[in-house]
Amino acid sequence: MTSGMTDGTDPVAGADAPLRIGVVGYGGAGRGIHARLARAAGQHVTHVVTRHRSDQVHEDWPDATVVPDLDALLGSAGRLDLVVVASPTGDHAAHVAAALQAGVHVMTDKPLATTTAEATALASAGAEAGGRLTVFQNRRWDGEQLTLRRLLDEGALGRVHRFERRWERYRPVPQDRWKENDPRSGGLLLDLGAHLVDAAVQLFGPVEQVVAELRALTTPAVDDVFLALRHRAPEGGGPAVVSHLQAGSLVGAPGPRTRVLGERGAYLVTRFEGEPTPFEALDEALGAGTGTGTGTGTGDGSGAGDLGLEHEGWLVRGAERTPVPRAPGGHVDLYHAVERWVRGTGPVPVDPWDAVATARVLDAAVVSAGEDRPVRLSPEAR
Repeated sequence: MTSGMTDGTDPVAGADAPLRIGVVGYGGAGRGIHARLARAAGQHVTHVVTRHRSDQVHEDWPDATVVPDLDALLGSAGRLDLVVVASPTGDHAAHVAAALQAGVHVMTDKPLATTTAEATALASAGAEAGGRLTVFQNRRWDGEQLTLRRLLDEGALGRVHRFERRWERYRPVPQDRWKENDPRSGGLLLDLGAHLVDAAVQLFGPVEQVVAELRALTTPAVDDVFLALRHRAPEGGGPAVVSHLQAGSLVGAPGPRTRVLGERGAYLVTRFEGEPTPFEALDEALGAGTGTGTGTGTGDGSGAGDLGLEHEGWLVRGAERTPVPRAPGGHVDLYHAVERWVRGTGPVPVDPWDAVATARVLDAAVVSAGEDRPVRLSPEAR
């Protein structure tokens, strides 16, 4: 089999063979998320870049080849269909650029890069490489995001004027991880903010103004984030949607995960840190803590079905509160979409230019917080 390293038209792994994946980094993202979802999607991790976790790799993937660095991985590019970049945030740009230059399809964990300039350069490089780049925005496949998208499409909320999303936790003693210890990581602004902003833009369109409060309360990196985004006003008139996005590590009483206010009511999701995550539920379905078991679960990839979550939030109109049926789908659907994209039978799952739009908002947030002022964004130009 050949792997399609030249112009994007050569065949990759045969239609009946699992996609062959090389993973850069085998920590919380590489092992904890990507390896789990790849297995759930019926794909195979064949190569891993790690210096200290070879035992974990071989526990999960006995036949995988462990290499010490990206150069060694890309030396095997002809035997890979996809490279997944799950390295620390500050390394994304260099790793993505090198993988694209090697001619392989690339999916990088979010954020695409730490600045708009870097993200723009990578999106351009991906386009020049024949559209071989995508970004891991798995939270687009969250149950609450899919369900909210359906409610908006159905007009159940009427004209929306505010979108709120909170990813909050109570962790007064920080974990000893690079995300917390290295200010260059961007902390929660880049880690969770990349998801929060992407969700807001996907639902309500481009952002025109950013107001931000960013603080480092318990760690050297930012661990307390508040963003107020004003989206572009609808063409048909009416008020612009305002998004309030929050992430924090010192929140003893988390607020609702999602609250959307419209003229015909509100959509409310309450879920807290102590409840099982989609990945914990996926482990339960697969039958192992690392996602290496053989159970099948419900097959939607989110694990929500295994938790009995037939409903996703509430439609609230004053005293009236109605459970909302959960939209089908889950995180593993992103990996299925990636496989279709790599094989040439489907579109790019997440356009890297979407990540550029997110980077512009996050850069503006840094300026807003640093200078204590609103920051207006000009219309995007590619």
